[in-house]
Amino acid sequence: MLQEVPTRSLEGGRPLVLETERLTLRQPTLADINDIAGIVSDKRVSINLRRVPHPYGREDAVRFVTSFANVGGHNAFLVRHGRDAIGMASLDWEAGDSPELGYCFGVNHWGKGFATEAARALIDYAFEEFAIERIHASARVLNPASRRVLEKCGFQWTGVELHRFLALGSSTPVDCFRLERSVWASLKQWSNATRRGA
Repeated sequence: MLQEVPTRSLEGGRPLVLETERLTLRQPTLADINDIAGIVSDKRVSINLRRVPHPYGREDAVRFVTSFANVGGHNAFLVRHGRDAIGMASLDWEAGDSPELGYCFGVNHWGKGFATEAARALIDYAFEEFAIERIHASARVLNPASRRVLEKCGFQWTGVELHRFLALGSSTPVDCFRLERSVWASLKQWSNATRRGA
C-alpha cells in the first residue's frame, strides 16, 4: 500500500539507504559536512542550485544537515561511489503531493551517468512508496547536462520560469519539467535500486 507524503523527520527510524548498480544514497550526517562542502563549494556547482550561497563552507553544510536534511518534507541523500562522496540528491515535498527532484555532483564526476542513476533511484522510491501522480524538476537554461538527465528519466518540458538563485544573487531562467506516474510506468526500463531501512 502506498504511503501519504512524508511529514516527519526520518531520524526516528532506521535511515533510508538506496543502492543502485554503482551508487549508494543515504541520509547525510554531521560526519559528512566536509564532503558536502567540498562538492557544493565549487562555483560551477553552486551557481546551478537555487538555495545555496557562494561561497559555500562547512557552516553552510552543518546548517544543511541539521535543518534541511533532517526535517519532515525532505528526503536528502549523500551519493557515494565506492568510498567517495560524489554528490547530493533530494526530493523536496514542500509543495505537498508533488515532490521536486534535485541533484548536484562534484565536477570531477560530471558526464559519467551518475546523476541519471541517482535520479532514477529517487524517482522509483517516490512512485513506489508514495501515493503521488507526478514529480517536478527544473534546470537552469544554461545547464544542458542537467536537462539531459531529466529527459533521460522521462521528464517532459512544461515551460520556462524565472527562479532566484542565492549563489548568483539574482533570478535566472529555468526550464521546468514534470514526470507523470503513467509516463514513468510506461518508460521504466532501468534496473531497480534496492532499499534498506526506514
